[in-house]
Amino acid sequence: MANLAGKVVLVTGGARRIGHAIALASAGAGAEVAITYLASESEARKTAREVEALGRRTMAVRCDVRSEKSAQTAVKAVLRHFGRLDVLVNNAGFYETAEFGDITPQQWSKMFETNTQGPYIMAKACRAALKKSEGRIVNLGSLGGMRPWVTHAHYCASKAALGMLTQIMAKAFAPQITVNCVAPGMIETGAQPAKMLRRFAAKTPMRRNGQPEDVAEAVLWFARAPKFITGQVLVVDGGLGLLTV
Repeated sequence: MANLAGKVVLVTGGARRIGHAIALASAGAGAEVAITYLASESEARKTAREVEALGRRTMAVRCDVRSEKSAQTAVKAVLRHFGRLDVLVNNAGFYETAEFGDITPQQWSKMFETNTQGPYIMAKACRAALKKSEGRIVNLGSLGGMRPWVTHAHYCASKAALGMLTQIMAKAFAPQITVNCVAPGMIETGAQPAKMLRRFAAKTPMRRNGQPEDVAEAVLWFARAPKFITGQVLVVDGGLGLLTV
């Protein structure tokens, strides 16, 4: 597959964890990289320095993906800096655990505003530039969007909606832009309890949990895949979704 030399990749929520891994993997593949952050400015600056250390141009821009104005402003800044945009990675997301009966309407709205509305807003803001470059959009879904996790109803529903949005955008943005989705399973990000990680690793067919780099490689596959592939969801879970969890 072709590398990303000469391409510009925009990763939302690229300061930490999976977004950080996607940003570095994109730079390693030859791309110039822009990342957005909301509250993690120091981590975003650190990620940008790491990208620069790989010899790639970069920028970090504050963006609230829930806001159309904020998204448009961020995208304009990216286009001024790089002159083009080739890949949008909708990575920014929100996650929390809550019993079904305890979820408030405010929690429900916040989840959907970030996980579903955010990618929609960013895709609209980037559409013209991506159409010009015949670019790609890669959404970050979740195994939870395909499985009914009873303590994550609002999260699962928001990611399920993102899977449908991926398919709709793939049709709406064709033929110039491909739109696909990567759906991670249990990925070790340093935020989960060790006991839980051990439990999930034991039940996963591959006998381990995923790493952010596993997800990043799947994102890059869609960024470099044949343009005849669109509207697809690629599950990156070590086989966990084959089981009842």
